[in-house]
Formats: sequence, structure tokens, C-alpha cells
Amino acid sequence: MRWRKLNRILHRDMGYIFFGMTIIYSVSGIVLNHRKPAGDASIVSRSETFKYKTTSKEDADKNFIFEVIASLNESPDGYKNFYFPSDNELLIYLKQGHISYNLETGEGKLIKIKRVPVLYEFNFLHYNKPKKLWTWFSDIYAVSLGLMAITGLFILRGKNGIKKRGALLVGLGSTVPLAFLIIYLWGR
Repeated sequence: MRWRKLNRILHRDMGYIFFGMTIIYSVSGIVLNHRKPAGDASIVSRSETFKYKTTSKEDADKNFIFEVIASLNESPDGYKNFYFPSDNELLIYLKQGHISYNLETGEGKLIKIKRVPVLYEFNFLHYNKPKKLWTWFSDIYAVSLGLMAITGLFILRGKNGIKKRGALLVGLGSTVPLAFLIIYLWGR
């Protein structure tokens, strides 16, 4: 088998195998580039302030916690845990958020968190949160992207190949990241 044919087969098959990964990383990469400065674009949060009765740390038991949850029309099934960061502050953890409550003033804040479907799952993989085998698969994907870039250079022949038009485009494309490095990293 000639090397050009093998090169095309390798390039084509790696493109098919890693199609899903490429979509995941491209979508989540764009989302990560345009997220809010202090947040995750795959999670939407909203907060609301409220006022409820005052109490002491000693009287803030589970019954009181469930009263606070009920006063906000939240389901008691969402309750996970609570703790006191200080003598007058109570944090109540919910399955989809938390409640920060001042025992002295009765003022509180409910923060609800909702995952954006698909984006959350893509970012979960992009951030390598599964670890273990996913790390190895991601490494294989990264090596394959490099191989696809290299094999892609030799797909076409003639005036559109790597010896003419291809060389010009590879050079142009390679100068863009170099220019950003010069401007933003080395130009300081």
C-alpha cells in the first residue's frame, strides 16, 4: 500500500473516530472562552433575598431549618445539610443551591443553581472531571489531533498541496498564535 493512500485512510478514520470529541471540545471551548469572569457558563444561578424570624444558634435546629425552607416554597426533599460559619450565620445546603441566613437579623439569601443541559456535560468532560480513564482517552485524542493535522498536510497534491498553496496557508495559520504570544505574553 502506498504511503499517500495510508495517509488518507489514517486521516479519514481518525476524523470519524474522534468526531464526537471534536464537537464536545469545540462547543465547550467556545463556552469557556465567553463565560462570565467569575462563573461557569454551563451553570445558571439566580438569587433572591428574603426575611424570616430571628433566632439564636441554639434554637436553629432541623425544625427551624425546615421552616425556613418551607417559607421559601422550596421542597424539603431538596435539603442536604447545614452548618454555622459563625454564631449568627447559618448555611443550609440544598440539592440545587443553598440558603445563607443571618440569625440575628432574619435576613437571608436563597441561591438556586441550575445546570444548562448539554453544556454542563460538555464542560464536565472538557475540565477532565471524570479523571481516570477519561484522562487517557483525552490524551489519545490530543495525540490524534496532532496526527490529523500532520496527515492533513499531505492529503492534496499539486498547486493546492503542501508544496504551494498549503505551505502558504500553514504559514499564515501558524503566525496567528505566534502574533498573540508576541502581543500578550512576550510584549509586556
